[in-house]
Parts: sequence; structure tokens; C-alpha cells
Amino acid sequence: MKEQTIMESVDVTVFYLEMLSHSRRAVPPPRAGLTVRHVTSPTVPYYRQLYNSVGAEFNWSSRRKMSDDVLRALLENPLNELHVLFVEQKTAGFAELDRRQPDQIELVQFGLTREFIGQGLGKWFLQWTIDKAWSYHPQRFWLHTCTHDHVAALPNYRNAGFVDFRQESIRQEV
Repeated sequence: MKEQTIMESVDVTVFYLEMLSHSRRAVPPPRAGLTVRHVTSPTVPYYRQLYNSVGAEFNWSSRRKMSDDVLRALLENPLNELHVLFVEQKTAGFAELDRRQPDQIELVQFGLTREFIGQGLGKWFLQWTIDKAWSYHPQRFWLHTCTHDHVAALPNYRNAGFVDFRQESIRQEV
């Protein structure tokens, strides 16, 4: 007999934000020992571990639902970039930039591991990510976040210069 998984659904508000010009803020590094590495063609297990270490407690599911083959194809696409933040050689978070659409870049994933939340790294790493995205000269840089993400996420994006362009309420499985 096959075991059934019961999924719970909750109401979630999704916020869509965009930036139409480069927001150049001076955000000094909050500590020494910070590096960001562009990881080209990460393996599926590496990516899944990273994704879950950042997003599990916030119910991230988009990449978790993908088959290994679909995720591998995405990760091997050079227009989908993975940038990993390290604090003294320890993984602290990541940003995923999707450059597959002409003239725009989507910040698909962004976050820190629990150990590094609350240390000012999010503000610094977000500005690093903004600067990286605008180095490609898009017409638009955008993202979406929701009420399940960390409470500092939406204010951090808005303080960095992103502005709301759409909002919707959905039911999401958790």
C-alpha cells in the first residue's frame, strides 16, 4: 500500500519588484573574509544542498520540484548564473541570476544560510548582486518574494532600490 502525503495549503502574498536603473549604494563589507564565487555548471546535488540550506525553512519549492534532468539543464546554461557567498571559506548564501530573457535579468534565488542571517551580510551581498546584474547592462532587473521569505527580505529589496510593480495572493502548498 502506497503511503499518502498530506500537503497543507496556506495563503501567501507574492510581491514582484523591479529596478529599471542601477541603484549604486555604498555598502561596505560588514566584516573581513567575504568572497563571492561564480560557480559555473554546479552539480545537481551541490545545488540542491545549497538551495535547501538557504530556503528550506522558508518553504522554497520551485527548484525542489524540478527533476534532476531539468535542473541540470538549467544549471548548465551559461545564462543562468550561480554566485555563492563565502565567509572565510564557509558557505554563507547564494544568488541566482537568470539572464535568458533579452534585456532583463531575474534574481531567481537570493538568501543566506541561517548561521549568517542578522550580521549585515544580506544588505552587502544584495548590493554585490545588483552591481553584478547591472554589469550586463539590462533594461530591467527584477525579482519576486513572498510572505514566506525572511521578514527582512522585502525591506532589504526595497531599501536597495527595487520598486513594487505587482502583488498577488496565492495558495501555496507547504
